[in-house]
Amino acid sequence: MKLDPFRGGKFNPFEIPFEELLEICKERHGHLCAGQVLGARLSLLGLELIGIRDPQGADRKKFLVYVEIDRCATDAIQTVTGASLGKRTMKYLDYGIMAATFLNLETGKAFRVLALESAKERAKQYYPEIESPALRELMAYKIMPLEELFEVKEVKVKLNETDLPGKPREKVVCERCGIVVRDGRHVEIEGRRLCKICAGFSYFTY
Repeated sequence: MKLDPFRGGKFNPFEIPFEELLEICKERHGHLCAGQVLGARLSLLGLELIGIRDPQGADRKKFLVYVEIDRCATDAIQTVTGASLGKRTMKYLDYGIMAATFLNLETGKAFRVLALESAKERAKQYYPEIESPALRELMAYKIMPLEELFEVKEVKVKLNETDLPGKPREKVVCERCGIVVRDGRHVEIEGRRLCKICAGFSYFTY
């Protein structure tokens, strides 16, 4: 039987009204915007799809979230799921795409949830009287059906042991500068193990 990713749509593990959940997102992000609404609904959908019922409690170590953009929605995803870079339960991939993948570490099930650009145009049908696109989208995204907001695909995530939360599985000393590189993030060039900076992949110059 084919999975219907939108079969539920009312999942909320926090047992509080959605508006209250948005207030928490607003407090942590600094303002409420369409991206926060999108991120919150995307998170609830993703958690439901992988069977996580208590993301900030009993299930907090059972899943990973991969985010593909550094925008407002990502703050909402962190707020709702409790996943974070520091805990190594959130992975940031600089793709510039409004999408996130949710992976259940126990079952291996993973789903990528992509925000649809078409939702911006559809928002006009819900609040045609609102002239501001930002406000119109903020209001519409709260009530639009999930299938109008997102595309969902089941995926397989390439997970290495060094990607998992917990203590570093590997430490390598860069053979050029002597800096310690954790979690397999070094690069091997001509038999030498180097940090990415020494290997020429630095984001800065002196």
